[in-house]
Amino acid sequence: MRVKCVICDKIEAIEDESFIAKRLRNRPIHTYMCSDCSTRITERTNARINTGNFRLFRAKSEKDEW
Repeated sequence: MRVKCVICDKIEAIEDESFIAKRLRNRPIHTYMCSDCSTRITERTNARINTGNFRLFRAKSEKDEW
């Protein structure tokens, strides 16, 4: 299966029976990102977290007494 990275538009080939290929076929909302872009984003995100200025906004969970 040929896939295209959403960030760098690089075209790669992945196996048709792989988990990623199945996920892309069955759920069109999922997108493919190549390993280069994935590692670059991971490194930059970790660098931002280490600066202390990065805040991750998570959904507030309301505790129900009932």
